Amino acid sequence: MALKKVPFYTYSKIITSESSYGKRMTRLRNSIFGEPLRPSQHIPKNYKTVRVLSREPVNRRDEVANWYPRHRETHSLMMALREYGLFRDEHEDFKEEMIRLRTLRGKPPWNPKEKNKDKKK
Repeated sequence: MALKKVPFYTYSKIITSESSYGKRMTRLRNSIFGEPLRPSQHIPKNYKTVRVLSREPVNRRDEVANWYPRHRETHSLMMALREYGLFRDEHEDFKEEMIRLRTLRGKPPWNPKEKNKDKKK
């Protein structure tokens, strides 16, 4: 008995048909590829889970990952500009002045670690 060759496109016609076999194969294909099992019975508001899971993860989205400006680069740029005299940082000026006045009074530079050692003894 010779086997009859069946073209592949007939399988795709069977799967898309309205027969019970075609419906079951469509459900199987949808479950494998993560699609809704019965799209004809779903209304759009029930696709929320599908939409949420198909989106890119939050930590990989550009608007979330790069939300804040680059603080380190901005700080180093401002310090370089301050050294050239093009930017005035009043807080850094105040801290430097306090250190200068402390050394003029003859006190050593303040070290918070040494203060904690005295309290433990």
